Amino acid sequence: MKLGVNLGYWGAGNDADNLEVAREADRLGYAVAWAAEAYGSDAATVLSWIAAQTTSIDIGSAIFQIPGRTPANCAMTAATLDTLSGGRFRLGLGVSGPQVSEGWHGVRFDKPLARTREYVDIVRMALRRERVSYDGEFWQLPLPDGPGKALTLTVHPVRESIPIYLAAIGPKNLELTGQIADGWLAIFFSPEDSSTLMAPLVQGRESVGKTMDGFDVVPTVPVVPGKDVESCAELVRPYAALYVGGMGSRDKNFYNQLMVRMGYEDQAIEIQERYMAKDYAGAAGAVPLEFLDRTSLLGPPERIAERLHAYAGAGVTTLTVGSFAGSIDERVGVLRLMSEVLEKAGLAD
Repeated sequence: MKLGVNLGYWGAGNDADNLEVAREADRLGYAVAWAAEAYGSDAATVLSWIAAQTTSIDIGSAIFQIPGRTPANCAMTAATLDTLSGGRFRLGLGVSGPQVSEGWHGVRFDKPLARTREYVDIVRMALRRERVSYDGEFWQLPLPDGPGKALTLTVHPVRESIPIYLAAIGPKNLELTGQIADGWLAIFFSPEDSSTLMAPLVQGRESVGKTMDGFDVVPTVPVVPGKDVESCAELVRPYAALYVGGMGSRDKNFYNQLMVRMGYEDQAIEIQERYMAKDYAGAAGAVPLEFLDRTSLLGPPERIAERLHAYAGAGVTTLTVGSFAGSIDERVGVLRLMSEVLEKAGLAD
């Protein structure tokens, strides 16, 4: 199992710290540093900055929003980042959610699976430097009855194939991920629930004649070391409440639906009700300790090492560290601890 680090969103007041975190992860031999985007900073600019100041760590988008870029523009960005980084770019994609897609990008959140399939088709076609001609439901290239013509990407990516990851939560999206992607960007991943959660992913691989060999399973996992598990979990509560209670609308919150599938229906409802009533503290307090413990790495190093074996046994190939430490020294300390624990556990790849 390899390690990655999630830098989150840029512009939250800790930009210099995030750069140092990426540099330290590079020094420690971490596999990849991921950057996110929502409706603030864009991930591509951040990743180019990180790439310029690191040497070997991969840079990854987690995620580029599908409604925010045309597939051709996405291919251009991916090829450019791969070239500038010397072949270190990983392309993570996601449909975002209805509020951001329709409210920020002005793109209807309809048929996300079909839209994603077409998008990946066109991106791959462009990155292979084929002449892009596509007749789909969402994209027609060139547009018919107009002056446009089929074009070829002029930039040569360093590698023949840039790996594509999908951020997927629902069963149908997971099945699609298994069919068309090289990796899965997961959230709230529980080793105890892995066989159920990953069944659609495996089914998707099998439906196109592939196995899980070479497929990268990449959950972002909150890591809070300390003596007391319950105290460590307190730092993760607001994060879990934000996603389960506040990401998306009442009817379309994929994280809330995931929590329900994991067996916490009553708690998921309560968290959402409290969050939407702006009782953020109450929403955080309603997140079950068991759920936090199953989806995070909490407690003493020995306990974290034991849990790492569970993640590896569940099929995780790259564990992305989500640090909830405050100071830069604490965040760097978490990176170093995870590197040491992984090595001592005999799991380092």
